[in-house]
Amino acid sequence: MASWFVGVLFLSTLLLCSADVHHYEFFVRESNFTKLCNTTTLLVVNDSYPGPEIRVHKGDTVFVNVHNQGNYGFTIHWHGVKQPRNPWFDGPEFITQCPIQPGTNFTYEIILSDEIGTLWWHAHSDWTRGSVHGAFIILPAENETYPFPTPYADQTIILESWYNGDYKQIIDDALAAGVAPRTADAYAINGHLGDTYGCPNDTIFLMEVHSENIYLLRIINAAMNEEQFFTITNHTLIVVAQDASYVRMFTTGYIMISPGQTMDVLVIADQNVGQYYMAIRPFSDSAAPPNDFITTGVFQYTNNEGGLNASLIPLPAMNDTDAMLNFISQIRYTNVSQNPTISVPADTDINRRVYITIATNTLPCNTSECVSDTRFAASLNNVSFVSPRMTFSKHTTGTISLVFSPKIFRLIHQYSMISLGT
Repeated sequence: MASWFVGVLFLSTLLLCSADVHHYEFFVRESNFTKLCNTTTLLVVNDSYPGPEIRVHKGDTVFVNVHNQGNYGFTIHWHGVKQPRNPWFDGPEFITQCPIQPGTNFTYEIILSDEIGTLWWHAHSDWTRGSVHGAFIILPAENETYPFPTPYADQTIILESWYNGDYKQIIDDALAAGVAPRTADAYAINGHLGDTYGCPNDTIFLMEVHSENIYLLRIINAAMNEEQFFTITNHTLIVVAQDASYVRMFTTGYIMISPGQTMDVLVIADQNVGQYYMAIRPFSDSAAPPNDFITTGVFQYTNNEGGLNASLIPLPAMNDTDAMLNFISQIRYTNVSQNPTISVPADTDINRRVYITIATNTLPCNTSECVSDTRFAASLNNVSFVSPRMTFSKHTTGTISLVFSPKIFRLIHQYSMISLGT
């Protein structure tokens, strides 16, 4: 046997031995939650909102057995995981798999490669992700370190849209009526609405810290449609990673995070011992803004003295475009050994440019559920996906009917978005 082959085989064995295999059980069913002085039934995982956290190391493999004990089908997507040579477990409904039907289960295999930091998982079926979601934390491999001072502890912070109602029913009703779904009734931090909504029974998220220690905040925006500003009063935030990749560190008084995005942020507990608000507020400069609510949490020092002061929350205004641009302009890739190598083609190597316009249009609406004679429809280069029309029977293996116009089929084929058989 050639010596080089023996060396490669030995190295591969070492790599396999250093990676662990993890197993999780997800039981997905309806549970009742009371917020805003109103009780709502939601589809959630393991009776928790947000759902359970997956915590593993870089390069590990994860098996998640999902038991559907709810009333309708769904899938789970592992947001940001590359799944090399393993696309069958990526999770988009009707793309890589059919929905997991009520009364059945499905086991996902998630193969991690060079992802590092904070990701998340969520349902990938209509709006079910609004209540079926959780954190996916990828720690450094055993032989790796952080490219920044090692934090004393880390804390996952999930930002959410709260609706008094079932998420799937909300989007189903909006699509049937041809209108945009209604705006969120509140925003949540780790499932807590804070103290700004007027319901005395609402709870507030509390993070306890020790003075002079460094903490790593793993912030996930699981909101349905809202970008969010986030801040901690009187404290400086140090952004160190985004979407499971390290970035060039920079300091800021706030972050702006988009739906589906994750950010890793260091914060040093270097202020006078006390209680400080952490807070979120949506960003929007559109003609159809979300509700301008502020949701609060508490950053609390041990042995604290003194109370909270809401007037000190330094959040930008909801429509502060300059604040948004100022923040995102500072995000830059950093060339550290823990990051995957990125090969960006030079401008001279690009021989074709594709322009894609994503917009909201209107189409005729002529059913009894329509509120007007037109309905909203998303479009790609001014062509709307009028379908796919999908039907699924609980009592059979199921059928999928994808109906595309010739024009949309040519568009899909041209840009190689998906591959369809004849």
